[in-house]
Amino acid sequence: MTTPASPTDPSSPSSTLPAPAAGSPASPSYRVWALPGIPEVRAGDDVAKLIAATEPGLADGDVLLVTSKIVSKAEGRVLAAGDREAAIDAETVRVVARRGGLRIVQNRQGLIMAAAGVDASNTPSGTVLLLPDDPDASAERIREGLRDTLGVEVGVVITDTFGRPWRTGLTDVAIGAAGVRVLDDLRGGVDAHGNPLSATVVATADELASAGDLVKGKTAGLPVAVVRGLRHVVAGHGERAEGARALVRVAADDMFRLGTSEAVREAVTLRRTVRAFTDEPVDPGSVRRAVAAAVTAPAPHHTTPWRFVLLESAEARERLLDAMRDAWIADLRRDGKSEESIAGRIKRGDVLRRAPYLVVPCLVMDGSHTYGDERRDTAEREMFVVATGAGVQNFLVALAGEGLGSAWVSSTMFCREVVREVLDLPAHWDPMGAVAVGRAAEPPKDRPGRDAEMFISVR
Repeated sequence: MTTPASPTDPSSPSSTLPAPAAGSPASPSYRVWALPGIPEVRAGDDVAKLIAATEPGLADGDVLLVTSKIVSKAEGRVLAAGDREAAIDAETVRVVARRGGLRIVQNRQGLIMAAAGVDASNTPSGTVLLLPDDPDASAERIREGLRDTLGVEVGVVITDTFGRPWRTGLTDVAIGAAGVRVLDDLRGGVDAHGNPLSATVVATADELASAGDLVKGKTAGLPVAVVRGLRHVVAGHGERAEGARALVRVAADDMFRLGTSEAVREAVTLRRTVRAFTDEPVDPGSVRRAVAAAVTAPAPHHTTPWRFVLLESAEARERLLDAMRDAWIADLRRDGKSEESIAGRIKRGDVLRRAPYLVVPCLVMDGSHTYGDERRDTAEREMFVVATGAGVQNFLVALAGEGLGSAWVSSTMFCREVVREVLDLPAHWDPMGAVAVGRAAEPPKDRPGRDAEMFISVR
């Protein structure tokens, strides 16, 4: 058996803060060292027993940092795959960004990382390593195994290598954890100058993972490291601690959820017609940013055929919707509809009343050509209508990128004169429906996918 390096042995792969000078107050410090003696791991191996067999000299309050590769091997997450891309496809839930052959994706564990964590290194040719199926559960098994074998109460962090937006280079982060306080929430406290801390939540588990990687290295064959001296980050026996999944930002809070070339496509996917909204106010700045995106749409003759009327006050919305309702009822009665039928139709239009914000997109024909020929004049207007639709689609997609739901309904097109009068619009502005805007009150329902090939005709 290999004799383990001592954490106090200067020849051991360890990182330590210098000891305080004699007579000086003790400074916060920790030690980190790699555990030698871990053999090649095979499917079915017990990682906790392999660690215990190295006689690691663990103590209560230590934290073990375990490379995910050996956990994957022990759990049989080795896949015979001549085509790594197919394995990445199988582990991918959502493509975030793509450049050439590189894909940044969200995988089945909820992690956003390169190639879904599928690794072709440190594994026999013709195979790939997948990440542990449930890294938090894997960490808990190792922790329990070390408690049973060595009688110690330690924390366990399973680590993997990540790249990072805006930063060059790789670092290790926590993808699984047990018995470790993965987040240190400092909100509500004050800094050294007495300033309140309102947004400081420290990713303790990620910092531990990075510390361990400094001594494990990528090619040294040292898959496990130990941190000592940070007893406060380890949960006591019987104390519940969140796993590393708590480090994954939920979609609603992720300001950078969308990738690069995939951003528009993903926003288009996120754009769904919302029928129920919360009462949460809509930020007018978000709507104006969406309008800025709308007016980048293509248009004929270098024109700008879009106008957006923003109804930000409840009074303006109610005044418009009441007038429109009266106009619809009058039209439906002229058509001979029953009062029951009319009530049903009016109720279906209530989506506009349930929204905290309304937008009325309008078409203007400024800059259009007049040909004196009905066929060409009709085609000219159709070009402007298409351009307006492109602008509204940009608007809806941009709202989705702002985290806002929307519903574009055609209602104003059936009573344009009423809308122009109530909103005091120029006579040449044609309302092209109304867009209800707000936060969705419930997640969108699943809808069947559409095969693009069904909509393509090649000549």
